[in-house]
Parts: sequence; C-alpha cells; structure tokens
Amino acid sequence: MTDASLATFGGGCFWCTEAIYSEVLGVKSVTSGYAGGKTENPTYKDICSGTTGHAEVIQVEFDADHISYRDLLTIFFATHDPTTLNQQGADRGTQYRSIIFTHDDGQSQVAQQLLSELDASDEFASPIVTLIEPLTTFYPAEEYHQGYYQQNGNQPYCNAVIKPKLEKFRARFADHQAK
Repeated sequence: MTDASLATFGGGCFWCTEAIYSEVLGVKSVTSGYAGGKTENPTYKDICSGTTGHAEVIQVEFDADHISYRDLLTIFFATHDPTTLNQQGADRGTQYRSIIFTHDDGQSQVAQQLLSELDASDEFASPIVTLIEPLTTFYPAEEYHQGYYQQNGNQPYCNAVIKPKLEKFRARFADHQAK
C-alpha cells in the first residue's frame, strides 16, 4: 500500500463516514481511527474527553484507477455538514470537527482547490470551516468500532443518524456505489 492510495477524513462520527465509504466503488478498505492530536495511542475514552486534540477519522485505501481523490472529497463534502465548527448533528466537540488530513502536496492542492470552488459556489448557506492539514500519525480505533454500521445496523443511532446519510449518498452518488 502506498500513501498515494490513502485518504484520511474527519466528518463527525467515524461510524457514519465509514459506512458511506464502505459502499464507494474503488474503495478497498476503510478503517476508523484517530488523527490530529497530541496523545500517543489514544483510546476512544481519551478521544471523548476532548483533551487529546484528535478527531474521529476514517482512513480510506482506494484504487485511483477507479475513483479519484477529488471524487472522494466530493463525497466527503456532500455527506456531512462542513459548515459547523466542532459539531455534526448532536455530536459536539473538537473530536467531531470537519477535517481533511492530506498524505502529500498533491492531495493538499486538490483539497484546497475543491474547498475554494465550494466556498465560491452556492452549495452551502454558510462558510465552510473544514480544516486541511498534513497527516502526521493515524491511530486505528478499537476493533469494536470497525465496521460498526455493518454489525449494528439495527441500533437506534444507526437508524436515526447513519441510515439517512447512507440514503443521501446512495441517491446522489449512484454512479460511485460498489453495492
């Protein structure tokens, strides 16, 4: 696996973003985890304290012959609210911030370009607050977080929060669906 085939995004709860990207054509794997903080090897409990500086993120391994980094970013911006600071729905705190962790200068340029285009458009009623930063370290989350929606789809949170996001993705990005 090379860095060129990785993308790392934080769009609120990683259960939501993992469920979406697990259905994207060209995505090989999705791993929930933590990035952007100061604590080494953080746990979910550490992250929830809001003191580590980490965001809940997903790391996507993708096949660039089947989907571009820009297309992954387009899905990212369309499936969460990039205009709310440190919040997605009822989830509040810096761990839920909207953030793109780039793996190289090329990704940074693509992310900056798309963010500028979206800011200049009428896509969102409020300014985008998504951060773009180079990735330093990614820590995979505990095993029980991996594939959460696939394993717990009938849970109330999954039905109330994740399922509507998946439906929005499926309706808007039918051409990018693996399933």
